[in-house]
Amino acid sequence: MNINCRGQNLILHKERAIYWEAQQILIVSDLHIGKSAHFRKHGIQVPATVGLTDLHRLNNLMTIFSPKTLLVTGDMFHNNINSDANAFMQWRTSYPDLKVILVKGNHDNLKNEDYEALGIEVHHKEFLQYPFRFIHDKPVTYDAYYNISGHIHPGVILYGKARQRLKFPCFYFGLHCAVLPAFSVFTGLKLLTAAEGDRFYAITPEKVIEI
Repeated sequence: MNINCRGQNLILHKERAIYWEAQQILIVSDLHIGKSAHFRKHGIQVPATVGLTDLHRLNNLMTIFSPKTLLVTGDMFHNNINSDANAFMQWRTSYPDLKVILVKGNHDNLKNEDYEALGIEVHHKEFLQYPFRFIHDKPVTYDAYYNISGHIHPGVILYGKARQRLKFPCFYFGLHCAVLPAFSVFTGLKLLTAAEGDRFYAITPEKVIEI
């Protein structure tokens, strides 16, 4: 789905990503690379294929859009380097010319040398590319920049016939801030309530729909 935000055309993709056409930037949030291996390390049986599925989806987006930059608005990694993170390191070698920018989130605890080895440009607070500010969590105050964030893993409920209730991840666009869905499939959802002027775009298995 194409939308206009602050005069810019943004493509909302069902793989939980935004493509900023003018700048050739693919924007995702909350990959949580290494989360499944982290759980397995602590005795919780999570399939190793979870992280590989996310990387396969990222590959598909690279094929569709051929971006110059991958921008992650926080929680790219889930704590430390582990077997899942090593799989990403291998994936990274397939795109040596891709610029990767990370706005650090609360789970991004890798060492500086780890980010350097992966060729990741790290911003500790925010990344500004007018008219947008890319940040991990919604800011408290607002200015001329429109904020694009992640962190809360937004979701909505769609109602069907016979009182069916289905929960879906979504893109949220408010007056001052947008929130991306978590890219990783191994995350929960926080249901959001609408205020005046808010726009919600639910991500169904087939497509993105405005609700």
